[in-house]
Amino acid sequence: MVLDKLGSGLKETFRRIAGLGIVDKEAVERIVRDLQRTLIQSDVDVQIVLGMSQNIKNKVLKEKPPKGMTIKEYFVKTLYDEIINLLGREKGKLGLKPSRILLIGLFGCGKTTTCGKLALWFKKRGLSTALVACDTHRAAAQDQLKQIGKKLDVNVYSEGKKPEDIAKNAVKKAKENVLIFDSAGRDALDRGLAKELKNLGKIIKPDEVFLVIPADIGQAARKQSEEFNKMVGITGLIVTKLDGTAKGGGALAASSVSGSNVLMIGVGEKLENFEEYDPQRFVSRLIGYGDIQGLLEKAKEAGAEETAKKLMEGKFTLNEFYEQLGSLQKMGSLSSMMNMIPGLSGGALAKKLPKDFLDVQEDKMKRWKFIIDSMTPGEREEPDVIKQSRVQRIAKGSGTTQAEVRELLKNYRQIKKVLKMTGGGKAFKRGPLAKLAKQFGLGA
Repeated sequence: MVLDKLGSGLKETFRRIAGLGIVDKEAVERIVRDLQRTLIQSDVDVQIVLGMSQNIKNKVLKEKPPKGMTIKEYFVKTLYDEIINLLGREKGKLGLKPSRILLIGLFGCGKTTTCGKLALWFKKRGLSTALVACDTHRAAAQDQLKQIGKKLDVNVYSEGKKPEDIAKNAVKKAKENVLIFDSAGRDALDRGLAKELKNLGKIIKPDEVFLVIPADIGQAARKQSEEFNKMVGITGLIVTKLDGTAKGGGALAASSVSGSNVLMIGVGEKLENFEEYDPQRFVSRLIGYGDIQGLLEKAKEAGAEETAKKLMEGKFTLNEFYEQLGSLQKMGSLSSMMNMIPGLSGGALAKKLPKDFLDVQEDKMKRWKFIIDSMTPGEREEPDVIKQSRVQRIAKGSGTTQAEVRELLKNYRQIKKVLKMTGGGKAFKRGPLAKLAKQFGLGA
């Protein structure tokens, strides 16, 4: 999961608040200390953490809760709001219009891959898109971009020896709605890069200049974004590699105080692992409340909207299981999908799922599909009718073993049981914090 350590620490903090008998000064200070430890371990700047901590204590201990809200609920809401402020209060918005986009950033930040992710994002939304290979410093950069372009079936412009010549030719010849310009990756303090980027800016006249920041840069994100902004004037940030570092909290927090909004985040190596950054929905996932809107958006793109709705309702026959297997490559892993369902984001319910089930390998996925194909419509709808004689028939018809059929059924029954326990997020509509969850739109 994205920012797994930060997420697990925040979930534990919210659980401790929910378990408080009395919300007094001692309890608040104890929980705030735990929160500080979690944030600092995620590389969030100490001064930012201390300022946030003081805000929480001042509000919870000195202010009167809003009418109809208990002190415990107010404590949770205050903490939730402060975390959103920390990671970026405003949601960035990437416009769907003809535009020229220049991507800049450090060497090794994932900029070239991000060009492809952006191209796919725009293409899915109906805009013709092309890539421009202006990185002539890294030997493999242009070849990498051409491979990405071939995979996406989009044009890649690379005619010319110098970045400026390549940009001029692309601007002159390209007919696509969106042109995405890759550039060389170097430190913001590099004078040669500064001159090159300024020249490119004059030629391209970009509508957007996006700074690509790797999550593992941590607190240095703030300094780099400020320096790049002085150099060429950035209009937004893209944070990459959020799936593989504990420092992502620091990068997001540093970016949020740099004066530029984080627009998009990269949450995996595949071109599809890319999403708009919405701080409220992001934090909601981190603390285990899920992201129903995000799940439905992913499902809609993959043509599996009805499946997603049934999942949220706790209705999960082998028909939905089969459809989900077919949509995995488009929607992402089952693991990422579960993080969007309230109650299944790394909590106790998620631990009840079969080990290694959430990230099923491609070969096993194919074999499971063969097994489901060999079942009758009735067996897919009501798998409980499948006894030993049917297992034998299904295994023979699918070219698999009986053990594999039983493994599939076991996994299916366990995940169905867990989904029923969440009731599609209904657990957050009951209990002492139900009113609070409703107030800030979580798990609804």
